[in-house]
Amino acid sequence: MDYLCRLKLHYQPKKGWRNDPNGLVFFRGEYHVFYQHSPNFERPWHESMCWGHAKTKDFIHWEELPIAITPDKPYDVTGCWSGTAIVKDDVLYLFYASISDTQKATVSVAYSEDGVHFKKYEGNPVIKECPPDSGPDFRDPAVCCVNGTYYCIMASGLKAEKKGRLLLYRSEDLLEWEYVGITKEWDNSNYTECPSFVSLEDSCWVTCSVCGDDYHYFTAMNGQFIHEKFIDEVSGNVDKGPDQYAGQAFKDDKGRVLLISWVPGWKYDGFAEKDIGCMSVPRQLTVKNGKVYGYPVEELRHLLKDSDPSVKMTDTGFVIERSGREPVVYTGEIKDIKILRDEYMVEVFVNGGEAVYTAIL
Repeated sequence: MDYLCRLKLHYQPKKGWRNDPNGLVFFRGEYHVFYQHSPNFERPWHESMCWGHAKTKDFIHWEELPIAITPDKPYDVTGCWSGTAIVKDDVLYLFYASISDTQKATVSVAYSEDGVHFKKYEGNPVIKECPPDSGPDFRDPAVCCVNGTYYCIMASGLKAEKKGRLLLYRSEDLLEWEYVGITKEWDNSNYTECPSFVSLEDSCWVTCSVCGDDYHYFTAMNGQFIHEKFIDEVSGNVDKGPDQYAGQAFKDDKGRVLLISWVPGWKYDGFAEKDIGCMSVPRQLTVKNGKVYGYPVEELRHLLKDSDPSVKMTDTGFVIERSGREPVVYTGEIKDIKILRDEYMVEVFVNGGEAVYTAIL
């Protein structure tokens, strides 16, 4: 398998390390994707994280833009880490986890009037302290507007109590934030990360990764935001991988809720030197018959195929064959299967997105 070839359908920058998608947003007629980026290294953690930046109108043709934010302030000198984006009064705001040289975790903001050049808010950080409900894992702000009030979900947890948590803040102006409390909690877990928060007219979506001692999984939840508590009614592991992680969801100008993930996720080791990291194609999240579905956006559906040489049908499902690694095995009823192949990777959509598998071949 030629892992050195460039992908054709998935966004990846020209060089450097890339991981979690950040700040997915529709702004002035274009889709903007930010992402964790080390522009000078092919492997992570050799320099403080920046926010890379690209935009597209159709999810096929991408323009790589200048790096949006870099760690150049005392409060973020060891990294501008994951977060989200929101548009207010035709200004694009980026919220990110800022880490100082003492490893103090805070939340900071950068903003732009043209969607390309960003300026950091002079009053940063806008959230200066972890609340008592949080342990040292306090990260990844997810900002959303609900009925005219702005809310920020923070990923957190208390490992000693085996509680993974999402914490909630509120604001009237995006700059002054008040802590509300715990809005969602998981037992027998250590912490959460990479949340997103999307409000619709009749429901809300919350997504995040839940992490325990020897596991982590990504969950997408649809439910209600009532009295500043998120109550999930339907949840699902949208992409069973195994080669993806850190998905983020956002609402576009058509009202669609779209999800983009990092490929190959934490199983990058062994591939990082081969420039393999990229963003998944965007999947539209929907709820059907009490289940969460994820299916490629309409703009990409003409690229889907009914078969691929790496996907072998069996009497009980299918197998994705991978070079030098364990195959991916699916067992279950198949009413329909669609495959998106891009050089050395496949994304397989079963029964209209009831099950999704992303695999490096």
